[in-house]
Amino acid sequence: MPRKFEANRRSCNLKVKSPIHSGATFRTGLFALVAWLVLLPSVVAAQQITVNLDPAQTKIEWTLGDVLHTVHGTFKLKSGSVTFDPKSGDASGEIIVDATSGESGNHARDQKMHKEILESKRYPEITFSPKHVTGNVSDHGTSNIQVQGLFHIHGAGHDLTLSLPAAKSGDEVKMNTSFYVPYQDWGMKNPSTFLLKVENKVKISVSAVGHITTAGTASASH
Repeated sequence: MPRKFEANRRSCNLKVKSPIHSGATFRTGLFALVAWLVLLPSVVAAQQITVNLDPAQTKIEWTLGDVLHTVHGTFKLKSGSVTFDPKSGDASGEIIVDATSGESGNHARDQKMHKEILESKRYPEITFSPKHVTGNVSDHGTSNIQVQGLFHIHGAGHDLTLSLPAAKSGDEVKMNTSFYVPYQDWGMKNPSTFLLKVENKVKISVSAVGHITTAGTASASH
């Protein structure tokens, strides 16, 4: 009888201890889950997004109207990289266009453009330095992003805000934008003559493909 009683007592102890152990494990796991959920937004928000543009898949076109017809031309992208913090919107990086690559298919006209208007030997690069980004790149569909920065051409910088519809697929993003450069107001010569009048601003259209990388900032580890 004593042995049977002892066995029953041990069995009871096991039945009592087991729920207590499960409850402690549950409470510990729940606490960890809550802590993870609390910290998750700050970790995600601390991640930085970098977009590296592919020059081979980027097209830069310009359009200038005159009284007789519209002149079309192109420029080539040298390099482009933009890094921004989705939480603060702070951005950095630089997009560099080869000013000497500008052409319209007419040698005499292009020579005049480079020598008298762009002065591309003296100012061989056109750049855009992003300072602030508004909006996020969605994983599905098209996102609308505003990029504010400094557009540098012909030796001078000008504030410029670009509207960028962007479509993301995996780590690839396709973007396009257009804007006007009032080149005469920005200190460049107007090529108009007595017989030929051209507009005093040129339209720039850009379609680009970039690749996205994401990295945590130092604040993500705190």
